[in-house]
Amino acid sequence: MVDMNDPVTKYSPQYVFRFCPACGTRNFHYRKDQSFACEDCGFVFYINAAAAVAALIEDHEGRLLFSIRAKDPMKGKLDLPGGFVDIMETAEDALCRELGEELNLEVLDMSFFTSVPNTYMYGGITYFTLDLAFVCRVEDFTSITAGDDVGGYRFLTPDEIDPDDIGLPSIKKIVSLYLEWKKTKNISEQV
Repeated sequence: MVDMNDPVTKYSPQYVFRFCPACGTRNFHYRKDQSFACEDCGFVFYINAAAAVAALIEDHEGRLLFSIRAKDPMKGKLDLPGGFVDIMETAEDALCRELGEELNLEVLDMSFFTSVPNTYMYGGITYFTLDLAFVCRVEDFTSITAGDDVGGYRFLTPDEIDPDDIGLPSIKKIVSLYLEWKKTKNISEQV
């Protein structure tokens, strides 16, 4: 049974899109393969995940860098620096661009960490995303400045991180996986 009180469901494309974008007819129906098909003109539109990137960056004291969301969804909550990948842009290029726009930081190197699916509600529709997390190294934090859609930033030790302060479910999951990985890594380095 569909719960239309659940905002993710209520604003999912199959309940929001009503007209064919090619011919304007109402004969535009959602199908089980996550696509819409127009019975009049034959236009087919697939609902695919949008790519997004997130940076896991520690300072020289081992504190994790968080941005503070300046806009909804989740305004005022903690986030990892990053954002959506533009059309024809690599995930790595998007991450470098976003870190420059959001925090005026330059990435020295990065390595892929994990991916986590997410839903992102914005403007009356639910977007399905795949958040790609990278462990990044930044040489210098002296130029860090909140910009673009970031209201501020914080460096937090693992003990200071409260999952309830993190806005997006995918970012909570990424941070949790990262902290577990760090514990495991530290234990293996001590052996």
